[in-house]
Amino acid sequence: MKKGCLIPLIGFLVIATAGLVYYFVQQGDRATENLAVEEPALRDLVRKTVATGSIRPRHEVMIKPQVSGVVEELFVEPGEIVTKGQRLARIKLIPSEININSAQSSVELARLRVSEAERELERQRSLREQQLDVEDARVRLNNAQQEEERARQLYEEGVMSQQDYQQIKRDYELTKAALENAEVVAKNELKRFETALDIQEQELTAAINNLQLLREGASRNSRQVANVVVSTVDGMVLDVPVEEGTSVIERNNFNEGTSIAIVADMDNLVFEGTVDESDVGKLKEGMPLVLTVGAIDRLTFDARLEYISPKGVDDAGTVTFEVRAAVTPTDDIFLRAGYSANADIILDRRDKVVSINERDVLYEDTGTFVEVESGDRTFKRQPVELGLSDGIYVEVVEGIDTTHRVRVQSGG
Repeated sequence: MKKGCLIPLIGFLVIATAGLVYYFVQQGDRATENLAVEEPALRDLVRKTVATGSIRPRHEVMIKPQVSGVVEELFVEPGEIVTKGQRLARIKLIPSEININSAQSSVELARLRVSEAERELERQRSLREQQLDVEDARVRLNNAQQEEERARQLYEEGVMSQQDYQQIKRDYELTKAALENAEVVAKNELKRFETALDIQEQELTAAINNLQLLREGASRNSRQVANVVVSTVDGMVLDVPVEEGTSVIERNNFNEGTSIAIVADMDNLVFEGTVDESDVGKLKEGMPLVLTVGAIDRLTFDARLEYISPKGVDDAGTVTFEVRAAVTPTDDIFLRAGYSANADIILDRRDKVVSINERDVLYEDTGTFVEVESGDRTFKRQPVELGLSDGIYVEVVEGIDTTHRVRVQSGG
């Protein structure tokens, strides 16, 4: 019985001894950890905020047709470079019979008006050749001239008074002016009917062009075929949202029209993103940005902040502000429109400054301190003045330098 009790007791003592040994070893390791030190180092510290967004062309144009119909043929595909005036697509017109009938009626009416204007012009020319009004004025002028010569002779002989002679002379001058006026009126009257004929001929031409435009998509005097869609800018075709056979609507005052293609200048890109309201007050135009594109590994792109929205947007309880930055062009990498990107906006930076890990700083009501090694595994509290922090390392403005050894605060 004594031997049966002794064996469990010995086993218990062995286990207890092993547990105590393990405990003291762990305590020793922790003590060693608490005595770990690091030396301050010279580092470049950058304080930044991150804006999330995407890369877009600054100028992106949606090309729309001038006529409604069906896409008969497409001449470009996404990714192609086009120039201003280059053909993008051809539209097959499906004219309305009502519109064509109305246009034909307008042509016939315009022809009738031209014929009437031509007849009236011929009549006025015939009257101009006869010059009835002018001849009547010329006869009166001849009579007045003879009367003036007779009165002048009598006045010179002293038979007629000066007053009577002056009255006859004024009548002669008025008659002469009346002849000149009759000639001008006759000429202007003929010119007026010639102008009326020109107007009617222009209306006829416009009516014929309109009818031809409805039937064929182009007029006789038009350099551009209305049913052929051309690019209005130089750039790259980003998208062709229609296919051959798709019905399209022309742009007008009541409808935006159907987009045939989207063309943009891919040499002029911008980053558009949002920043949190807590950081927007620290931003200003002209700040440098470093863009990280999710689709391109291990490469960054430079940009410069050029716009900060004056109005925030509430997004699920978080107020954000839109920002825009001009992307510095690069010939090595092609940036595609719509790439998602993050922009590191540099708020402040310090180059080659003394810094330590921020976890080793003791923050107290009386100030900030670090524990500096002063002897063989002994430390003293040293007050320090801190500067810029990047979230991991913090600048030490005053208190220690790179010759000191700072205790690692493992529990920080």
